[in-house]
Amino acid sequence: MTLYGVGLGPGASDLISVRGREILDGVDVVYSPGRLSRAVATEHVPESRIGDLDFPMTSDEDRLREAWKEAAAEIAPEARDGDVAFVTLGDPNVYSTFGHLRRTLDAFHPDIGVEIVPGISAMTAFATALDVEVEAGAGLALREAAGGRAPTGPDRMVLFKVTDAPETARKLDQAGYDVRFGRRLFMEAGETVVTADAERVADRDYYTLAYAERRGLETSRATDEFAADADANSRVSATADPEVSDD
Repeated sequence: MTLYGVGLGPGASDLISVRGREILDGVDVVYSPGRLSRAVATEHVPESRIGDLDFPMTSDEDRLREAWKEAAAEIAPEARDGDVAFVTLGDPNVYSTFGHLRRTLDAFHPDIGVEIVPGISAMTAFATALDVEVEAGAGLALREAAGGRAPTGPDRMVLFKVTDAPETARKLDQAGYDVRFGRRLFMEAGETVVTADAERVADRDYYTLAYAERRGLETSRATDEFAADADANSRVSATADPEVSDD
């Protein structure tokens, strides 16, 4: 039998994939690692089929390892007898608890088969919400910015876990970047915020991201010529003689 790691998407219940929805329909148990993923899961499966797991919000690796072992020990018997799912916001392979759980299962329960069902990650949803186009040939890096950190180097970055937005913004401004923030984008829980004002997202929230672009960055796209053509046509139309009617 199989454990499915199912990406729920950024948090809106209608942004789960068709494949993910089909998997949740068919499994015996759906395990959830937290309140937000559980809230999305209950839009698709009855609560009677949801199993809650406890993963502490801590950097203490001993506590985390123990929690992953306990979760694996709970999931393994169910996965041997039938199909089960572990749901996570975003994508199971992108900064997700699921990766730790999978490695723990590999170590202690290697007979459990695992299949990944990808989801819309917070990073791609973030680019959409801010209308950021990552065109062909563009470089984009994903960085963590917890505790006021402000990584630099690439011309464009998506920063996640932005827990001290004012400090991150200050450092990036000094390094020559323009920064915009997004909080709880495409999520049904909490207030969605998109802003260039770091003070609006100054309070700590795990679901705050930032987009940083090097100031003065120039791009060149083949379709840029269309805008120039449209502008030229507009100037010609403005100076042309009005059409005379024989009315």
